[in-house]
Amino acid sequence: MSRIVEKIIHELPLHIQNSVGAGLPFACASNSLNKPSLGGIKWNLARFFFLFNIRLEKNVATSLVVLVIACLSFVVIGGILFFKFRKEDQSLEDCLWDAWACLVSADSHLEQKSRVEKFIGFVLAIWGILFYSQLLSTMTEQLRDNMQRLREGAQVQVIEADHIIICGINSHLPFILKQLNSYHQHAVRLGTATDSKQTLVLMSDTPRDEMDKIADEFNTDFKHIDILTKSCNLKMTKSFERAAASTARAIIILPTKSDGYRIDTEAFLSVLALQPIQRIESIPTIVEVSSSSMYYLLKSISGMKVEPVENITSKLFVQCSRQKDLIKIYRHLLNYSKNVFNLSSFPNLAGMKYRQIRLGFQEVVVCGLLRDGKVNFHPKDDEMLMETDKVLFIAPLSWTQKQLLPKDIETENISVDDELETSKQSRLQKIIKRSKMFLSKGSSDSVEGPRETILLLGWREDVVDMIEEFDNYLGPGSSLEILSDVSIEDRGRVSDSIGSGKIKNIQVSHRVGNPMNYDTLKETIMNMQTKYRKDEEAIPLSILVISDRESLLGDPSRADTQSAYSLLLAESICNKLGVNVQNLASEIVDSKLGKQITRIKPSLSYIAVEEVMSLVTAQVAGNSELNEVWKDILNAEGDEIYIKDIELYMKDGENPSFTDLSERAWLRREVAIGYIKGGKKVINPVPKTEPISLEMTDSLIVISELEGDQPSTI
Repeated sequence: MSRIVEKIIHELPLHIQNSVGAGLPFACASNSLNKPSLGGIKWNLARFFFLFNIRLEKNVATSLVVLVIACLSFVVIGGILFFKFRKEDQSLEDCLWDAWACLVSADSHLEQKSRVEKFIGFVLAIWGILFYSQLLSTMTEQLRDNMQRLREGAQVQVIEADHIIICGINSHLPFILKQLNSYHQHAVRLGTATDSKQTLVLMSDTPRDEMDKIADEFNTDFKHIDILTKSCNLKMTKSFERAAASTARAIIILPTKSDGYRIDTEAFLSVLALQPIQRIESIPTIVEVSSSSMYYLLKSISGMKVEPVENITSKLFVQCSRQKDLIKIYRHLLNYSKNVFNLSSFPNLAGMKYRQIRLGFQEVVVCGLLRDGKVNFHPKDDEMLMETDKVLFIAPLSWTQKQLLPKDIETENISVDDELETSKQSRLQKIIKRSKMFLSKGSSDSVEGPRETILLLGWREDVVDMIEEFDNYLGPGSSLEILSDVSIEDRGRVSDSIGSGKIKNIQVSHRVGNPMNYDTLKETIMNMQTKYRKDEEAIPLSILVISDRESLLGDPSRADTQSAYSLLLAESICNKLGVNVQNLASEIVDSKLGKQITRIKPSLSYIAVEEVMSLVTAQVAGNSELNEVWKDILNAEGDEIYIKDIELYMKDGENPSFTDLSERAWLRREVAIGYIKGGKKVINPVPKTEPISLEMTDSLIVISELEGDQPSTI
C-alpha cells in the first residue's frame, strides 16, 4: 500500500505538468522544459472554480456530490495515515473504520494512543464538523429549491385528462371561469359529467404566488371547477407538455397585451408551441385575436383544430349602444341556465324538409342549419335535411339530450308543398308596411341610414373600428366628436382612415381634454348643442363612454370607476343645460356596478362588451362549432340580432301566436326568437301556438340582415 501512495506522489506532478502544458497556447515555445508556469496554474484553478460555480447555480445537488467525494477522500487518506503510523499493527480496513469514526464522532480522536494518531484524529474530527454543517446547509438549500420549483409549478408534470387549459390572465378570465363553472354545474345535473368538478389549468408568466391568490378567490366563488396554476413560458412546447395538453379537453389562449399586433404575435407563437404536441389535432384550441387577418392565418394552420375568436368588442359596443336591450339578449343567450344556441345532428330526420323542422319543433326556436362548416340562417323551406347537417336552435341546455324521431315532429297543418299565393297574401295584409324606414347598415341606393350626432368620451386604439362600425349604420351628415386627454398626434390613425376614404357618412372631430373634468365636458356639450341647433331637423344626440384598453388589462375596476364617473357627470350636465340626449351609455366591465348605476339612474345604460366576448369564448370552448354562429351574429356584414317594433308584424288589436309572428318574420327573411312585452324579454316562448296579448309599444326579437324594414319574400 505504501508503494502505491509513493507512486501517486511521484507521478501526480508529471500529469499536472503535461495537462497544463497542453492547455496553454504556445506552451512549448515559451518553455522548452515543459514546466508549468504559476500564472497558468492560477488560471486553470480559477477556471475550475468558475465551472464549478456555474454547475452549482444550475443544480444545488452538485455541492452534495462534492462533499461526499471529499468525505470519502478524507476517510481514505486518514485510514492510510493510520495504517502507516501504526506500522501495520492493524489491517487497512480497521484503519479506515477508525478514520470514519473520527470523522463522524468528534470525541473519537481522544481514544487514539500516540500523539500523531490523536492529531490525525483531531484533523478528521474538525473536517467532520465542517462536513456535516455544510451537508446540512446543502440539503436545506436543495429542499428549498425543490419547494420553490413546486410553488412555481413550471417543471411539475400535470397528470390529468379531460381538463381545460387557460393561457393568460386578463379581464375576460372571471367571466370565462363563471361560464365554465355554470356549464359543468348543468352537466352534473344532466348526468353527462365524468367528475364532480371540472379541472382547469391556469398558465401564465405571472409569478406563482400572484396566480395562487387569483385561483383561491375563484375556487371559493365557484364550486364546480378546480383551478391548478402553472407559472411558465407560454411560447415553449415543454410548458404545454407539462400541462398535459395532449389529453386536454380544450385549450383557451387569452391576450395579455394592449397592442393589437402584440396580441396576435403572442397568440401565434403560443399556437406554434402547441403544434409539435402529439394528438393536438383533435383538441380544440380557442384563441382570442384582434384582427380578421390573424383569424384566417390561424385557421390555415394544418394539423391543429384552431378556433380563433375575433375580439370585436368595438363593433359589439356600437351594436349595443344603438339598441338598449340588446346586451341583455346577448347575455341571456350566453347563460347556460337559460335558453342558449345549440347545434345538434338528427340523422334519423334526414330527408325531411326544412319547413317541417322549422315548424315541427314546438319546444325550441329553429334558427338555421350548419352545413359544411357554414351557418345558414335562411334555408329554403323545401330544402332537404341531410344526415351530415346540424340544426341550429335556441333551447335550454337539457333539451339537447332528447333524441327525436320523425313521429315526434308535429306535422299537423304543416304543408310540405309551397304555400298558395292567397295564403301568403293574407299574411302580408297583416303586416304593416312603412313608406320609409331607416336601414341600419349604411345607406343604400333607395334608403339612407339615420343622421345622428355622437359624443364619444375616451380613447383607445380600436376607436377607429368603432367609427367604421358607426359609419356602417348611420347615414350621410352624421357627426362624431371625440373628447379625450390623448393628444391629437396619438390619434393619427383616425385621420388616416378618414383620408383613405373608409369613412363616408360620418364627420369626425377631435377635442383634447379630460372627460372627468366638469368644465371641459360642459363646454364640449354646449358647443355641440350650439353647433346643431341651427338645423331645421332635430338630430338625435348620443353620449357614449369607453374605457382605456390598458386599464382594462391592468385594473378593470379603475377603468369602471372612471367610466361611471364620466357617465354620471355627463348626465348631470345635460339635465342642467336641458339637452335632450337619446342615449347615455358607458362601457362597464363589472356587471354589478352597471346594474347598480341603472337602478339609481334608469335613464342610463351600461354595456358589458368584455363580459359578452368572454362568454362567447367560453361557449366556443364547450362547442367549437358555435364559433361560426357567433362570428356571423356579431359581424355587421352578416345576420344580427335586432329588436324591431311589433307594428311591423301585426295590426293594432290583433292577438297573434308566436308561430304566426314567426311566419310573418320569415316572409321578411327574418328568424323570430322572442319578444319584449312591457319591458320584459321572452326568449323561446312556450307554447308557441297560443295567442299573445301584445301592445303596439312592444317589440319582436329577430335575427335579420337589416335593422329596419326590408322587402318581404313571396
